[in-house]
Order: sequence, then structure tokens, then C-alpha cells
Amino acid sequence: MKNRPSYAIASVDHALQLATALQVEGSLSVSEAAERLGVARSTAHRLLAMLVYRDFAAQDGDRRYVAGPVLSLGAHSQSRTALLRTLGLPHLEALVERVGETANLQILAGDHVRFIGSVECKQALRVGDREGMVFPAHLTSGGKLMLADLPEEQLDAFYAEEKWADRPGERPDVAALRRELRTVRERGFAINAGRTETGLTAIGRALRPDGGRAEAAISVSLPTVRFSEEKLPHLVAALALTARDIEQDLVRALARGA
Repeated sequence: MKNRPSYAIASVDHALQLATALQVEGSLSVSEAAERLGVARSTAHRLLAMLVYRDFAAQDGDRRYVAGPVLSLGAHSQSRTALLRTLGLPHLEALVERVGETANLQILAGDHVRFIGSVECKQALRVGDREGMVFPAHLTSGGKLMLADLPEEQLDAFYAEEKWADRPGERPDVAALRRELRTVRERGFAINAGRTETGLTAIGRALRPDGGRAEAAISVSLPTVRFSEEKLPHLVAALALTARDIEQDLVRALARGA
């Protein structure tokens, strides 16, 4: 399980948070960056200037900061991702209150999953903030849900042997993965039992605002020592309720032209 390093450097953490925000949400002004981090405008300006220097950020014509050439979002448009995150976070907070565990929002970026929102629970032993992290999709609960909705030819392309030639030990057993994805489709939820991190269990649910293919996924992550089969129905029900609420908010926002 990943925990915040005891030697964490605040300026590095702040710079990484800004890079993540630019990558998944879109542009930021100096004032917005300062408010996001809870720092002075001068500090935010220095951090953004360093990101520009290293090509993680750039300035547009309105003097706002945008993702630079080093960063590439891939699967989603920035506006759509920003809207999804903005609408999803309050519901993740409600989910955390409901189940007492950390909640996450994820999108698919190629054959990986990117965490675009995360709300930590308040328990002393907990799964930490995952925002900005990237994991192989076939290992995560949310990733499996989104993979399960892909066309067969896209799944074939993701896990073609030649694509994994330089890392053959990491390529999943495709036949076993297909069987697992069929089970995921039938159940409507997915479980990650220590696949991404030892000692972590996560349960995921897909988001399908238009009723079609999964656009994103939400998950609850908790220390495996606190997970039991008896808890699963409660967690799945809470995820279903949260997914419905986010989907409804997204549909309404898109109808308004947000």
C-alpha cells in the first residue's frame, strides 16, 4: 500500500499536483493554482514558471497555464474530464461518508487507468490519495470495468504480443483476462484484490451516463485487513448509488451545454 513519504517535499508535491490538474482538467490561472494548493500567488507563480521551463506547462494567449508538450491526456478531452471530476468529487465525498473508506474516480487512457479524482477517508489506516496515478487497466477494478465494455478488436490491439515484446512478463494471460471480463460484465462490478498493491482491496463500478459503454469508473479502496465478503453487498450498493448520482448530474450538465 502506498503511503505519503515521511520525507515528502512540499514544493515537489505542489508541482506534481499542478501538473496533474493541467493534464486532466485544463487551464489554470495563477490565482486558481494558488487557491487549489492553498499557497500564496507568488508561490504558485514560481511553481508554474518551473513547469513551463521543463515543458510540463505552457501559457496560452490569455496568460493562463495549460498542459505542455510533456503531458498528454490521451483518452478524454480536457473539458469532459474536468466536468466529470468537478461533478464527481462531491459524490465521492458522500461515498466516503457512507462507507468510511477512500473513494476514487478513474478514466481509461489507452491500456492504462488514470485516477482523476480521489477522496481519502479519515481512518488512521487508510488507502491514500490516488489522484494523478496511472496503473495498468487490467489490474484495477475500474480498469477491468472499462475494458469489459471495449470492442473485441480494441482489446486485441491492447494486448497483442508484439506490443508487449519488451515487457513479456507484464503481459496478462489474455484468455484468462477475457474470462474475467465476462464475469465483470455479468456482475456489474469488479474487484482488485492486491493486484496493484499488496494489502489493498478495491471494488469498482462503471459510469455510463448515456447508458452505453463505460465512460469512467468509481471505486472504493481499503486495506485488505478491513475487507470481508460480508461487506461486499454494502460496498457494491453504495457504489451503485454514487454511480447513478454522478451519471444523472453529468447528463443534466451536458444537456445544459456545460
